[in-house]
Amino acid sequence: MKDIRITVSFDMRSPEWATPTDELYRAAIEMAAFADRIEADRIGLMQHHGSEDGYLPQPFVLAGGMAAVTERIRFLLGAVILPLHDPVELAEQIAIVDLMSKGRLNVIFGAGYVPSEFAMFGKSLKDRAKLMDSGLEIILRALRGERFEYEGRPIFTRPLPVQEPEDIVMVGGGVPASAKRAAKFGVGFGPMKPDLVDLYLSECERLGNRPRTCFRPAPGMPNAIHLCEDPDAGWEAIAPHAVHVITEYAKWAEQEGNASSSPFKGLTDPAALRHAGMFVAWTPEMLLEKARTMEGGNIGFQPLLGGLSPEEGRKSLKLLEQAMPELNEIIGR
Repeated sequence: MKDIRITVSFDMRSPEWATPTDELYRAAIEMAAFADRIEADRIGLMQHHGSEDGYLPQPFVLAGGMAAVTERIRFLLGAVILPLHDPVELAEQIAIVDLMSKGRLNVIFGAGYVPSEFAMFGKSLKDRAKLMDSGLEIILRALRGERFEYEGRPIFTRPLPVQEPEDIVMVGGGVPASAKRAAKFGVGFGPMKPDLVDLYLSECERLGNRPRTCFRPAPGMPNAIHLCEDPDAGWEAIAPHAVHVITEYAKWAEQEGNASSSPFKGLTDPAALRHAGMFVAWTPEMLLEKARTMEGGNIGFQPLLGGLSPEEGRKSLKLLEQAMPELNEIIGR
């Protein structure tokens, strides 16, 4: 069996010219139920704050709504920006969503990188590493049921989750420190680069910690696939939404001071973006052909990409449904 996962993700961006936000949220919950019925593996929910297009700021709330209409699909929240938030409140949110979903939750914690978000929450980017470490310790101890003090704070949370905390919590990132942090705390790892998985596994062995949930990205896979009957028409439908998403990420890279090395540089032209392959419009046959060459990794869909109309997103998911029997055969399940 190939280690391939099918993920349907939502960031809930809605620029003024695209689908109204209230329509997107209702559609997202309906799509979550549909993804569950067709046996996709995961629903991905992202997080950012203070974005003018309404980028999802509270993934735990949306996950709770989706948990109520699903039975088997898992939820992957990430990256939740741990340094911005009170870890005690995060532990409580984790427990509630894990209970609502009957143990179908994973949360990838990231250190964050957008200066305006840190300013909004009164935190310093310089404190990211320290806040990640202290936050992870508090969350794990709280979810184990401990009653303890941390830097003068009395901490005790109830209720407790269905799963072991280490099977819920993951660390994300694109640098070696993230792999070492995940191994140190004995939690899962969601890297941006596949080679960091090997570092995570070796660190777990060195420290005597059992590896937990871990994803190895597949090189060359697009961020999101839009299924369609005609790739040119499909690209035309998603192009303005994909360009919007890339443009907004590029702005955050500029804030961070990495504009020159940003992976989004020069991709605001639709033709250049299509050539880059971050977002693709494929027929089901093209998807199946790609899956046959994969040994592992993620096959990802964003049916509401950048405020894409729910009607267009539903067409993509319906084509995924039609492809699922053969896709499952290819994967070996």
